[in-house]
Amino acid sequence: MIEKLHYSMVIQWSNEDQAYLVTLPEWSDRVFNPVIHGDTYEEAIRHGHDALEAIVASARKHGEALPACSCSQGRDTYLSN
Repeated sequence: MIEKLHYSMVIQWSNEDQAYLVTLPEWSDRVFNPVIHGDTYEEAIRHGHDALEAIVASARKHGEALPACSCSQGRDTYLSN
């Protein structure tokens, strides 16, 4: 089953790190941001989705409520169960 989640993912280039850094704004009170990076923009997106999937799974495993999304028009993230 695939679950549709509405969370933001911010991807920014870092000259210092020479990589695209991924931040998950709705999760900022639970994880250290940036949560992951990628050498390319596309790789950062894939890594960001993987990180989000792991964070959601961990929250559910520990009975923690998922944060509310700060939704806007954009691309959806889908998680497979």
